[in-house]
Amino acid sequence: MKKLFLIFFVGMITLTSNAQQTRELDEISQQNSWLKFGLNLGVPIGDLSDYSKLAFGVEASAQFMRTDNYGFGVTTGYTKYYNKNNASLDGSEKGFGAIPLGLMFRYYPQPSGFFAGTDVGYTFFTDFNQNEGGAYIRPQLGYHNYNWNVFAFYNQVFRADPSIDVQTIGLAVTHNLRFK
Repeated sequence: MKKLFLIFFVGMITLTSNAQQTRELDEISQQNSWLKFGLNLGVPIGDLSDYSKLAFGVEASAQFMRTDNYGFGVTTGYTKYYNKNNASLDGSEKGFGAIPLGLMFRYYPQPSGFFAGTDVGYTFFTDFNQNEGGAYIRPQLGYHNYNWNVFAFYNQVFRADPSIDVQTIGLAVTHNLRFK
């Protein structure tokens, strides 16, 4: 799986390495920068699927388009993992939460249409006896236009304690709010 992520990341860099006019951060405007707010719905997979049936969350990010095709920014949010009936990771009936804090990278081949990207960073857990979080990666493929992004994602949190691997697949939608 790590090799797949490395190949994906190198491919993204290769796609964006063609000669384009780059923008500096002091050139932020409503044409090249925006806030994204949205919702996500996921299904836990792997070991986590024995304990959790559903993940629902909110997300927020700020994105700057370095070129017409390449964007980067920061991202965060909150995802609630709901327990299955009579199953619990830590004896709690209410499930647990995850708060990612990361960097985002996006590649947009056209002004509207397909996009690919990934988020990388650290996830903090809440309401979990083993509150230690871990590094995460969240590759995405989706569709975008001027106002909306709809995408599928895979999210994995790499923890020091590998007893429960936190993995989720899902769908998300975000709305772009332009800077003025």
